[in-house]
Amino acid sequence: MNDDRDHDQLTGLASGAAARATLRDWLSEGDTRVHALLLVLGRFDSVNLAHGAEAGDYALAEVARRITHFGQDEFAQGSWFAARLDGGKFLLATREECSRERWQFLAEALADGIAQPLAGSSAGLPQLWPHIALIRALAGDDPAGMLGRLSDAQIALKGEPGRRVVWIDREDAPAGIDATEVESALRRALDRGEVSLKFQPQFALVDDLLIGAEALVRWEEPLLGSVGGEALLRVAARADLTTQLTRKVVGAALHAVLAWPEELKCSINVTAADLAVARFPGEILDMVGDMGVDPARITLEITEQALLGDLDLAARSLGMLRDAGMRIALDDFGAGFCNFGYLKYLPLDTIKLDRIMLDGVADHARDRAVLRGVIAMAKALDLEVIAEGIETETQRQIAADEGCVSYQGFLRAKPLTQEDFLKLAS
Repeated sequence: MNDDRDHDQLTGLASGAAARATLRDWLSEGDTRVHALLLVLGRFDSVNLAHGAEAGDYALAEVARRITHFGQDEFAQGSWFAARLDGGKFLLATREECSRERWQFLAEALADGIAQPLAGSSAGLPQLWPHIALIRALAGDDPAGMLGRLSDAQIALKGEPGRRVVWIDREDAPAGIDATEVESALRRALDRGEVSLKFQPQFALVDDLLIGAEALVRWEEPLLGSVGGEALLRVAARADLTTQLTRKVVGAALHAVLAWPEELKCSINVTAADLAVARFPGEILDMVGDMGVDPARITLEITEQALLGDLDLAARSLGMLRDAGMRIALDDFGAGFCNFGYLKYLPLDTIKLDRIMLDGVADHARDRAVLRGVIAMAKALDLEVIAEGIETETQRQIAADEGCVSYQGFLRAKPLTQEDFLKLAS
């Protein structure tokens, strides 16, 4: 979809017209795996009224970013799309096989993510309350009918205070997912070592050689299927299991690295809860030392959201780890709010450009100019730049031409198991 009419200019998501066309194509193939959710932002009008249109635009762009990242975490490439229909209304659809229980679980996890405070806003924007209606396509459905039923259900949901998610066909809806039981199941899985890792390969742009991978955690839950990304972090946060999850990930990643060729490096994500614990860097260094892994082979990735708490403590913790030889990367740079002060205040080695920074660079001079400016700033601060979400050869070439050092994305490889990653590395 290259026509500007196919995209919402504010958020970069598909437009309503493009969404209807995609749904029509999917449904015309008789695919009854199609699931869709309509997300409507409660209290959105108050943002525009109280804070102005600029603040409202910021809120919409940030919500779009969160929806996009959620889709990238949970669904395979090409099996989903997100669209902004109008105002504060968004559509997320997939044609992956998805149980009703999993679809409801994902909707609740997405609602949790959207309801998080809008960081970096100019003047204390209110928390947004998402209302979500869910549907699974039936034989003979058409886009207008599906969207109409979703809209009707969402309107009805507003009359039920405290409820965020509703199914269209209530008589066929699953029993409510028991959040407490999901949290208990995750606790048992961590105790039994039942969470696993996949590895997103990373490549040098100068010669396209494999240089390492990012470790991605996955939990295979019998009822919900594969859970990872933000959805898994939300469950862990509610159960106060975030630091335990991170330690399991670090341990598994270090164990995996021991079997890799010595020149390959591993990136591991760190959360806000981790950085809030003063003993965190010491525990990580103990694990690295006990397992005999060279700290220089490990990069810790943090997001701006993880830095919104105690920035001084985060800087000290990251400084200890960097002094021990690890590298520190600021992840998802360019997505939503960017605090450029982090670049000079924190002990960073690398910034990872969010995939949104590469969207449109082949077709729009303004987008490429923004990319060029960000990379020039990084170079001035002696920071390496990694491009995420590279899906086309054109994007890869532009990232190389503009000075990125390395990249990751579906162009070369999807997330791999340890076995498949070792085959790629051999």
